[in-house]
Amino acid sequence: MQIREISEADIETVYSMVGEVAQAGDSYAYPSDMSREMMHQYWVDQPRKTFVCLINESIAGVYYLKTNQQGPGAHVCNAGFITHRAFYGQGVAGAMCHHAQEQAKLLGYQAMQFNFVASSNSAAVHVWQKHGFDIVGRLPNAFNHPQQGLVDALVMYKWLAD
Repeated sequence: MQIREISEADIETVYSMVGEVAQAGDSYAYPSDMSREMMHQYWVDQPRKTFVCLINESIAGVYYLKTNQQGPGAHVCNAGFITHRAFYGQGVAGAMCHHAQEQAKLLGYQAMQFNFVASSNSAAVHVWQKHGFDIVGRLPNAFNHPQQGLVDALVMYKWLAD
């Protein structure tokens, strides 16, 4: 498994992955018909850094890091992660989470926050908790899951500074 910064050659694969997640509607609060421009803005333009995870030269996952808030909140970053469905269960999310925390520290962040984790996304909640994130908030019925209906969204947080 190799994790490196995104390159121009990766963009189409990342668009495909983000598009699949948007269409599924079960983990991110994205419109199902998310445009390429919106994908590029969320996953390439706005973040400070975007990385891809490779297994045998195939993109197995993608994640970004960006400042969560400005000014007095700028020491906390936000991150978004997508694992390609073909690589579920192979440790991709965990490897990216570990890498993201190291990169966040290198960028000067002291904490990482996930603002809106669908409580129905038990795999993600499990991985984030395994990597030291706590559920610090619960937004009742904030996510409209396509099969389960209204479910809670979680705010998850980890202090990174030693």
